[in-house]
This record gives sequence, C-alpha cells and structure tokens, in this order.
Amino acid sequence: MASPYNERETVEMLQQEQTRRQAFEQVVAQYSEQLYWQIRRMVLSHDDANDLLQNTFLKAWTSLEYFRAEAKLSTWLYRIALNECLTFLNKQRSAHTVEIDNPEATIAHRLESDPYYSGDRIQTLLQQALLTLPEKQRMVFNLKYYQEMKYEEMSEIFGTSVGSLKASYHHAVKKIEKYLEEAD
Repeated sequence: MASPYNERETVEMLQQEQTRRQAFEQVVAQYSEQLYWQIRRMVLSHDDANDLLQNTFLKAWTSLEYFRAEAKLSTWLYRIALNECLTFLNKQRSAHTVEIDNPEATIAHRLESDPYYSGDRIQTLLQQALLTLPEKQRMVFNLKYYQEMKYEEMSEIFGTSVGSLKASYHHAVKKIEKYLEEAD
C-alpha cells in the first residue's frame, strides 16, 4: 500500500535529482483530478481540459528548478494551470468569431454537445451563468465554490489582496444569482 501524500517530503524529493521523477509522479497522482476539474470549469471541453492539464504538468516539470517552496506546491500548480487557461482562452477568443449578440450561446452549445458533459438543467444554467463572468471572476468563483479554497491561498495564486478576491467572489455570486433569476 502506498504511503499517504506528504508535501514536505515530496518537495524534498523534487529537489534531489535521483528522486525527482518519483516525486513528480506523486505530484501528478495527487493533483491531477482537482486541477483537471478546475481547468475543465474554465474551458468546458474535456479534450481541451486534458490538453491543458498535460501542459500544466509539463510546464511544472520543466520549471522545477524555479520552485522554491515558499508557497505550497498546490498553489504553484494552480498558478500554472490558471495561466495556461488564460492563454488558451485568449487564443481561442482571437481565433474564433462568435455570435456578436450572444457569445455565451456558442460556448453553451459546445458545453451541451460535449459527450462527457452530463449536467441537468440547473447545472447547465449555472455553467451558462459562469460563462457570463469575466475570466478572473470566474476563476475566483470556481476556486472558492468548487475547491473551497481559502482566500489567502487564492491571494498567492493571483498575486492580489484577499479583500479584492472577496469582492470578486461577491460580485460573481450576485451576477450568477441575477442570471439564474432571469432564466427562470
């Protein structure tokens, strides 16, 4: 039976060349699922989320020498994943033209046509509401609502104050509530 994940030991192993690969395999096993779902909530598509998850771990592997363990490993990985998502979404936005009057409709259609998506009506409405949020607000909402991440940890990921993150989450909740009320 494998021993439970211990971040401190894993970080020590990452810093030594002879144990780096084994430690990184532990990191991938520990964080793959939660990073996948965080990415998936941003980009919606299963295939895109898988690609971005692989990119995240590839960037982490090639940047290990820059990780100084001042922040938690998970915080560092989330920062890489969120940057990957932003880069992807920006490229996607510039590459695709969407309906001028309703850009969310195009994205919502992609969500509903994804064979891996199995949401009911309220889940679909929530996802559509999330798509109306600015990207950073959506990321903050996802991290707080789905991951139950503390504002202090998010502050390290985004490099912004706890107060502005709380405000961002509050505004996101209000916009989502308004969207759901109007859809009813």
